[in-house]
Amino acid sequence: MLLGANGSGKSTLLKLLAGLITPTQGHIYLAGAVGLVLQNPDHQVVMPSVGADVAFGLADLPPACWVERVEQALRLVGLWELHQRPVYALSGGQKQRLAIAGALARQVPILLLDEPTAFLDPEQQLELAQQVQHLVRTTGITALWVTHRLEELTYCDQAVLLASGRIIRQGTGAQLVQYIHQHHWDSQLN
Repeated sequence: MLLGANGSGKSTLLKLLAGLITPTQGHIYLAGAVGLVLQNPDHQVVMPSVGADVAFGLADLPPACWVERVEQALRLVGLWELHQRPVYALSGGQKQRLAIAGALARQVPILLLDEPTAFLDPEQQLELAQQVQHLVRTTGITALWVTHRLEELTYCDQAVLLASGRIIRQGTGAQLVQYIHQHHWDSQLN
């Protein structure tokens, strides 16, 4: 996870990694393509039904592989039973999982999540964090989750604290929580 206060550079770093902006100095190298999931799933869920939305991201592939990839991705995020449901009938958490399914269907090895729980209630936040943690452990995908919520650090393997575009500290989630409390960063983050 990538943690930091508003304006610390978290979203900018994700945009650099996703290739949405070009670095003014240095270079970025990634071991594979990335899938980007935005804070608000309504900004990237564009088709009228769940299955169609996942298939939309596969337009550059032969249609023969769409059905299998859509089903596989929706099963990974627990939405297969809703594949014919209209997108407007989904909860915020389901829409966020649908956005993740779109990236998974393209079989990207790296998933970038820009504050994916920002518009979710506490129960949906917990469910999404657990779902992404499960995906990382079962599929081998690498996920970089941007947050400013300390409670989300429970679900990460490693975390980095940013301030003013610089790495202040890195370690396990528990180590960062301890550092943040000891150095009174709490008020800047939540």
